[in-house]
Amino acid sequence: MHSHLSFENPPALPHEAVVEALERALYDGLAEGEAASVLVGTALNDNDAEFVEHWCMEVGTRAIPGSPLLGLAGLCLGHTARRFGRLSDEALALAKSLAARAEADPSDVDGRALDGYDDVRSFLHLW
Repeated sequence: MHSHLSFENPPALPHEAVVEALERALYDGLAEGEAASVLVGTALNDNDAEFVEHWCMEVGTRAIPGSPLLGLAGLCLGHTARRFGRLSDEALALAKSLAARAEADPSDVDGRALDGYDDVRSFLHLW
């Protein structure tokens, strides 16, 4: 007998709940797990492009070096580019920077930032 693991994408939450969870995680590393789920749910399911990009940027610029939220912010910028077909110049620069940091030191930013930047380049036709 074997079991099958399933993964479900987290839902988008009300903006107030997103802000609360992400702000908490930026000050308390113990809240990073919940924040990761919240950020992914927002990037995949929230239809407010500016809100999604803003919070990817907040997390990607404010999380401490080595935080798993940094790589996740890069990945979520890739989701944002795929879903909305655009990123601001600042978000594009952050996605590139996070990917460069991941390439230079995976203990600083994990490899999900590289996947996110690949998505950004692909969906925004930046090859």
